[in-house]
Amino acid sequence: MNNCILVTGGAGFIGSCFVLGLRNLRKANVVTLDKLTYAGNLMSLRDVEDDPGHVFVRGDIGDLALLGALLAEHRPKAVINFAAETHVDRSIHDPAAFVRTNVDGTCGMLAAVLAYWRALSQSERHEFRFLHVSTDEVYGALKLGEPAFTESTSYAPNSPYSASKAASDHFVRAYHHSYGLPTLVTNCSNNYGPRQFPEKLIPLMITNALAEKPLPVYGQGRNIRDWLYVADHCEAIEVVLERGIPGQTYNIGGRCEKTNVEIVHALCSVLDDLVPTSRGPYSRLIRFVSDRPGHDFRYAINISKISIELGWQPRETFESGIRKTVEWYLANKPWVEAIQRGEYRSWIETNYASRMRD
Repeated sequence: MNNCILVTGGAGFIGSCFVLGLRNLRKANVVTLDKLTYAGNLMSLRDVEDDPGHVFVRGDIGDLALLGALLAEHRPKAVINFAAETHVDRSIHDPAAFVRTNVDGTCGMLAAVLAYWRALSQSERHEFRFLHVSTDEVYGALKLGEPAFTESTSYAPNSPYSASKAASDHFVRAYHHSYGLPTLVTNCSNNYGPRQFPEKLIPLMITNALAEKPLPVYGQGRNIRDWLYVADHCEAIEVVLERGIPGQTYNIGGRCEKTNVEIVHALCSVLDDLVPTSRGPYSRLIRFVSDRPGHDFRYAINISKISIELGWQPRETFESGIRKTVEWYLANKPWVEAIQRGEYRSWIETNYASRMRD
């Protein structure tokens, strides 16, 4: 094996942060495989486009021939699977797309990786890892006062997205127990930070506020999430890859529970400070819109296992992370403008226009 990691979905939000982090510190060579669907963006990998230690390949994780060829050519010491359809609202509109990528795609990848792993020497098989990046949404929803999700919390997905991720998690676990493949699963809370596709809450609010558009908040904005800065998440994945025990699951969270409306007001305050307008505070743009179907009330992650066993803790406070996030979007307007054309605009119209009318 080489000092190489195959990263699927590496042109997406979290994947690109991980790839850039590895290459900035020259920790490993990276092969990035990404289908470049709506959320995959080569502009996110611009910093490594001329890096000899990085190879980009456009392709589908369900293409077994391509995966087999990449594994044979580059002989990676690890495969990290970020590739997924991730947006709950999109899953409600088109659940089949989530089954194709998150379930069928993961199963195909596991089959290709298993064949590669079996052909390695004994020492190489011992060192190899397959790390699957998942979500806290597989655990379902919590009420106020209920204890946070742990790695032993039963799965209870409530959306097509979380159901598809739950299925993929189970297949990863099954490949470890049935075939001995050294797998790891991480379940993270809500990520935020640079390069996030602007259909998600935080970048959507930033881009809408700067354009003086309404800031649509589902229901009364009381739904609660645990917020995790993306660079902290990527550091945690590295720690799990290096020190995690094969077959185990590790929850990754930010220890930062906030309601959606608190998030939006915090963003407005940062924007008021960085780009004030004579028209008044950005919070004047907040509009409460009809809620989405099956909207989980609360997620919370208990990170005791990764903290105690592997020594990881989040570095960023929400205050420092949200300011860095806003500053990045202000400094990278061409990235945002390129994404906001075409298909993205159609999606925003499909998802939000009727809710605003309601």
